[in-house]
Amino acid sequence: MFIFGLFQCFAQKEDRGRARDFGITIGILSTGTYNAITDVEGVMVGQKTLIQGDSIRTGVTAIFPHNDNVFQNKVPAAIFVGNGFGKSMGLSQVEELGNIETPIVLTNTLNTPLVANAVLDYVLKLSGNEEVRSVNAVVGETNDGGLNDIRGRHVTSVDVAEALHNAKTGPVAEGNVGAGTGTQCLGFKGGIGTASRKLPASKGGYTVGVLVQTNFGGILNINGAPVGRELNNFYMQDPSSKYKADGSCMIIIATDAPVSDRNLKRLAKRSYLALGSVGSFSSNGSGDYSIAFSTYKKNRISYAGKNGVVQVDDVPNEYMSPLFLAVWEATEEAILNSLFMAEDMKGYHGRFVSALPIKQTLTILRKYNALNHNKLPRAIQN
Repeated sequence: MFIFGLFQCFAQKEDRGRARDFGITIGILSTGTYNAITDVEGVMVGQKTLIQGDSIRTGVTAIFPHNDNVFQNKVPAAIFVGNGFGKSMGLSQVEELGNIETPIVLTNTLNTPLVANAVLDYVLKLSGNEEVRSVNAVVGETNDGGLNDIRGRHVTSVDVAEALHNAKTGPVAEGNVGAGTGTQCLGFKGGIGTASRKLPASKGGYTVGVLVQTNFGGILNINGAPVGRELNNFYMQDPSSKYKADGSCMIIIATDAPVSDRNLKRLAKRSYLALGSVGSFSSNGSGDYSIAFSTYKKNRISYAGKNGVVQVDDVPNEYMSPLFLAVWEATEEAILNSLFMAEDMKGYHGRFVSALPIKQTLTILRKYNALNHNKLPRAIQN
């Protein structure tokens, strides 16, 4: 008990930061201004965090493709299902029609129907939607029942409305916030993470931004270093281990590249590579979904449009590879940011999940030469 308390106290004193703050560089491409999904022009994120008493650890994260009425100006979109153990809503129509007509909202598993209903309320009340009789709300989820009293279904329509109305551009809060408040990842506290990549002008100059809700297991790997193994915290570490690999990951991808829903699906597939890079094997009980959309204005689908023929700009197949690289890198870094920014959390039934121990992790990364030392803060270099 004393050792547990001492470790908890020590972990809480660690300063948190994003992966790059500690000299961890993923890939070769440059980031956008905020290294966030909001680096894609027009994309907004709103969140509501619920931490109440000793059992409520959950929330809502909303992602807007643009700041107009999304129903009236739908965006091309696609879905990739890595492992379908999930309860997301609205995916089949996106798959069938190739567009999204509401903000994408993330929450916990048992609150999915309520959140979808709140999204419907929001959309139906928007000016211009007075005669609308069908709306496809897109809601993603992961199960935060380890730290949160999930059966209590504590997210309310007011919480959803607050997340929607507070959405903004710029920096995005990460870690124990919004839909990531009660999640776990690779043996540690997970949460919300985000990152972006900017292609060079010679490759189109496009931006790809990713936001993740991490709640999955495996064997943590950072830049090739076996961090989970070295920290002795990983799936199947011993026969008596209570470590569970089941969980889920929601991956939301935005780009300003002129791509059709067909190529967005190809882009969404590549994001899934990042789960393997960080040590996930997508367990039986993991609901892993990628939702990709393009903000390119000429490709938006007007609800009021009556044209019999629609022209869509689309990056040719042979020019998609740089975008594939961008989404892989951004997804991997977003996952790591969710871990590095998350903090220790105690929740339902006294359950405690520790955050990734940063000092120990950096020691391991140095051992495996997995840090970019030139970008390390002086204090850490010393």
